[in-house]
Amino acid sequence: MKAVVIGGGLGGLTCAAALQRAGCEVTLFERAQRFEQVGAGITIGPNALRALDTLGIGERVRALSAMQGDVAMRRSNGTVLIRTSGAAATARYGDPTVVLPRPVLIDLLATLLPASCLVLGTEVRSCGADAGMVRTDDGMHEADLVVAADGIWSRTRAALFPGHPDPVFTGMTAWRFITDRPPGSRVAGQFLGRGLEVGVMPMAHDKIYCYAGAPAAPGHTAPDEKAELLRLFGGWVAPVPELIRAAAPESVLRNDVYSLDTPLPALHKGRTALIGDAAHPMMPSLGQGGNQAIEDAIVLAHHVTHGEGLEGYTRARRERTAEIVRKSRALGRMALLSNPAAVALRDAGLWLAGRRGGDSLLKHGDAVSSWRPPG
Repeated sequence: MKAVVIGGGLGGLTCAAALQRAGCEVTLFERAQRFEQVGAGITIGPNALRALDTLGIGERVRALSAMQGDVAMRRSNGTVLIRTSGAAATARYGDPTVVLPRPVLIDLLATLLPASCLVLGTEVRSCGADAGMVRTDDGMHEADLVVAADGIWSRTRAALFPGHPDPVFTGMTAWRFITDRPPGSRVAGQFLGRGLEVGVMPMAHDKIYCYAGAPAAPGHTAPDEKAELLRLFGGWVAPVPELIRAAAPESVLRNDVYSLDTPLPALHKGRTALIGDAAHPMMPSLGQGGNQAIEDAIVLAHHVTHGEGLEGYTRARRERTAEIVRKSRALGRMALLSNPAAVALRDAGLWLAGRRGGDSLLKHGDAVSSWRPPG
């Protein structure tokens, strides 16, 4: 089987590696001249770790796990609403959650592929779904399978499903950065305020991955994003202000958050399949965007190389990913509540859930984290 993969992000690289491992002839087109060494952190859950096991790199990712001790949801003043621990999560799912720099995972995946299959600095201009044809600046390329991993504003998705609603702006903008862990700090988890949230996630080598969310108009930016974060979160409990102050200004990334609230009727058409953000962009509330791209890639490679075809891929993935998009959207709305009465109800509900016995926080993740790859 001859396959063309469009896009060299997590989903595209994972899919290319899985297809080649199954004996396919793979060409991956990436419009950038090189795999960029920029980007903040990514959370890899037990479900994606099992998917990476099928490529032989799961253990290398597990070795970077740094999630120890309590993981809690807190108010902006530090009051604990609900807590769990890294050990409890590992015991429940048989695997840890690993937070690592995105470029590290990109590099790991890229090493699985020979340089001959990676065509960098080449943009795919169009894709003919039924014929398996893609057009680049250097001509037409035909394949038995085309995998579109071309991101949230996927040209391929628009061509396959013209007229389908685009991803919608969620009303949220998000910041991400990696910085050094403050001496003595072991805080991990999420802080919730009125319409604002911050996440603090430990990484290996005494680094911390931080994310923050706030309501904003689409396309709005600040002259100094670090100063904007200090304006919004400088009065929150430690270590939130300290982490922001320690961040290098150029490391603070900002992106508006979009979600495909209307699921596609299928994740394929003709010889072309969509994976990752091209298929189901979602809010980052569950930390599953990259994880679902990895799952997609492994499931797609399994189905097309075991005789079940792209119809089998859509059956296996459409409902699961649509449900995760819905859950991410609901959690995102909850985190960004700003009405004082609604915030009080949210916080009271989380506090009560944490005191009912059992690990309420982890139970909500069972359907996501218990997933295993086919075969």
